[in-house]
Amino acid sequence: MAEKKAFVLRINPDVLKELEAWAAEEFRSTNGQIEYLMQQALLARKKGAKKKKE
Repeated sequence: MAEKKAFVLRINPDVLKELEAWAAEEFRSTNGQIEYLMQQALLARKKGAKKKKE
């Protein structure tokens, strides 16, 4: 497994509550949910960039 780097995240408390609830629904930790969502956003961005080049 790749090494993970820790960093501080400042987040609106209401957004954090929503993320915590969403993570619980999907049986993930809050950190895992944030990481999952970021990975999905990066994949979508890469796909969008490929479409623009075509």
